Amino acid sequence: MIFFHWIAGTILALAWFSRIVDAALGMPSVADVSRPEWNRNPVLPAGNPRVSIIVPARNEEETIEKALRTLLALDYDNYEVIAVNDRSTDRTGEIMEKLAAESSAASGAISEKKTAPPLSRILRNAGNLRVIHHTELPPGWLGKTHAMWTAAKYATGDWILFTDADVLFKPDSLRRALAYAEAEPADHVVLFPRMIMKRPGEYMMIAFFQTMFMFGHRPWKVADPSTDDHMGVGAFNLVRRQVYESVGTYKALRMEVLDDMKLGKVVKKSGFAQRNVFGGDLISIRWAHGAFGVVNNLTKNFFAVLSFQWWRTIISAAGLAYLNYGPFLGTFLAHGYARIPYAIALGSMCLIYLGMSWRSSVPPYYIVLHPVSTTLFIYTLLRSMFLTLRDQGIVWRGTKYPLEELRKGMV
Repeated sequence: MIFFHWIAGTILALAWFSRIVDAALGMPSVADVSRPEWNRNPVLPAGNPRVSIIVPARNEEETIEKALRTLLALDYDNYEVIAVNDRSTDRTGEIMEKLAAESSAASGAISEKKTAPPLSRILRNAGNLRVIHHTELPPGWLGKTHAMWTAAKYATGDWILFTDADVLFKPDSLRRALAYAEAEPADHVVLFPRMIMKRPGEYMMIAFFQTMFMFGHRPWKVADPSTDDHMGVGAFNLVRRQVYESVGTYKALRMEVLDDMKLGKVVKKSGFAQRNVFGGDLISIRWAHGAFGVVNNLTKNFFAVLSFQWWRTIISAAGLAYLNYGPFLGTFLAHGYARIPYAIALGSMCLIYLGMSWRSSVPPYYIVLHPVSTTLFIYTLLRSMFLTLRDQGIVWRGTKYPLEELRKGMV
């Protein structure tokens, strides 16, 4: 038994300690565009490039107005916002129209675009906001990817920023990110949002998610063209227009549930310069309400992360259990010196939580709830697999997408 503990503990110690050392050395290389040096206008060679901000929304009446108002208040002077009402059954479209009318009244008259695609109509404004209304979804598309693809066809910007309908922007957020992108120079910039958390369950679950995300997607390696590490975040994917078109636009990702990460993947795989940056509270989002809000949000995604393969899901669940329960159990169940490797692993986990607390509002003492969040995440993983296989597809925003089509459309 002592030999078993030494082997199991050493593997855990190496896994966790190596990651904390890697992060300690690498994370300082990830820029923070909220710092004073990025409080400037975009620099040469592009000068003052135009940005098209695309906001897909389906049944987002609770968040869409506030989100769009923060976009319309950006302090950059060369951008447009294209909001897509994707078959909403609530007041989302009505709210968009109201804001478009306000934007137009502030800067000119409204004119109708006559070349709208057959499944939508577009309201073009002399102001910063344009609205597209989708009434149907063509076969072979997810609603969100179709909405973003359609909007991008009408975009006039040198850069395209894909964001979500519940993200709040500070006035200088775009200007700072664009200044960094042009100075670097970068082809794709991901700005990490500040997570708004109000309940203990949210802190607990998001802390675990961030820990595992760092384990699987090393942000400090994204800029290295020799690695496969890539990044994409639905809240802020800023990509050069010519790069977006070079990788096949969202038409190449039309059935991708993980569209944001897969956009980052195809950009990196195509050899373009990708960067991810911190930004303090330049952008923020309330991702979920309570612990089970996180569970519900991730249920759609987790089986897709594992390519809809049940055996990978089972192995991943076992791996999560070993990696996250092991340091706690071993520290308390092993005897004598056999506790040392477990203690190293657990100490490394504590340091990761401490490091995260410097970048987010999660207090480091939430490490004590790590076993609880592990249990919920394993449950989410298995739930995602079970529901997808049972229903032979996923239901997302009221639309069912067949599993066979999702598998065929994976990148």
